[in-house]
Amino acid sequence: MSVTWYECKVKYKKTHETGEQKMATDTYLLDAVSYTEAEARITEEMKTYTEEDFRIMNIKVANFSEVHPFENSDRWFKAKVSLVAMDEESGKEKKTNIYLLVQANDVKEAFENTTTAMEETMGDYTIPAITESPILDVFPYFTGEEEQLEKFNVLEKTETEEEEE
Repeated sequence: MSVTWYECKVKYKKTHETGEQKMATDTYLLDAVSYTEAEARITEEMKTYTEEDFRIMNIKVANFSEVHPFENSDRWFKAKVSLVAMDEESGKEKKTNIYLLVQANDVKEAFENTTTAMEETMGDYTIPAITESPILDVFPYFTGEEEQLEKFNVLEKTETEEEEE
């Protein structure tokens, strides 16, 4: 099942290190099945960020094929990756662009992390552009059932193996 990522812009009073409060508009990314769910989820997530009132200014579908978080990184970068394939009929190279959201501390690290994310790719590719993204945080969908399902699958495999013996 493919994931649809939504970019949500939220305007709220942000408290700075100095204790001063200023209006800020920040961008967040989350996955959801519809705009309605994206709005509900960003509302829930923002309640943990601020006790002040906030307004959802914009929700749009983001064009990310994949999102790759990396430990010890605090910024998000948009990496343009061109997949290179040969067109067998014409014999020419054909490039298809995809966009990855990669977490890193700087552009150099973002390039390295993009290369790491693309390691299992069988075909040729190039990375023509990496730009810093305005996205502050990413909220992937997590129900809490994933761990239970893994345990169930392990139990199911164990039972099946025992029956075979």
